[in-house]
Amino acid sequence: MSSGKVLLGVLAGVAAGALLGVLMAPAKGKDTRDKIAKKGKDTADSLKDKINEFIGSISEKFDEVKGEVSDFTDQQKAKFEDAKKV
Repeated sequence: MSSGKVLLGVLAGVAAGALLGVLMAPAKGKDTRDKIAKKGKDTADSLKDKINEFIGSISEKFDEVKGEVSDFTDQQKAKFEDAKKV
């Protein structure tokens, strides 16, 4: 199972647990709605941070592979040019 799916499952579980916990707690309706809204915003912010981290790591890997491919291509071009001279 991919780490992205696991992360999404964990975040969904945390959000559902927090929502149920707030709904089951004895409090006024306005307080409960405020708590739900705050938990939702916190969860959304956390998810955005995780997604941005994931995108950043993918971008770094892409740039690394791109550099390696470019280096390999340059080496092969140089070998080809040397072979043409012989």
